Amino acid sequence: MKKTDSKKSNNNMLELATFYVSDALCGIDILKIQEINKHTVVTAVPQSAEYVQGVLNLRGRIVTIIDLGIKLGLSPIKKNKDNRNIIVDSQDEQIGLLVDCISDVMIADADKIEQAPANIGGVQGKYFEGVFKTDNSLIGILDIEEVLKE
Repeated sequence: MKKTDSKKSNNNMLELATFYVSDALCGIDILKIQEINKHTVVTAVPQSAEYVQGVLNLRGRIVTIIDLGIKLGLSPIKKNKDNRNIIVDSQDEQIGLLVDCISDVMIADADKIEQAPANIGGVQGKYFEGVFKTDNSLIGILDIEEVLKE
């Protein structure tokens, strides 16, 4: 009988694309990101949720742009040259997460990712898969599916 180990192999490293939403440093598994692009012309969608900035045409595909600041219960993203859209796939739909600015790609040991507290920098813990501590920062790892649920 073969024993299955729930732990992954020793090479259990995770690459995180990190970014800021207000003062909160967040990260997403780089494998979940389709692309990161500059904020482009967005067409407003009448009667959409407050956090929906609108839609944009990305090489023939319609992408819904979400203000991640509003979605996470923080202040809206202040429009400036550092803003970026992080394009992710969710349930066969491309969604753009509007963030304040992109930071670094971090290599995280998956074994050192801790459970997310109830509140991280004013954001509800339910939106995070966990947190990763570095020498000088705390990175909240976003749970994309939870963020895009509603």
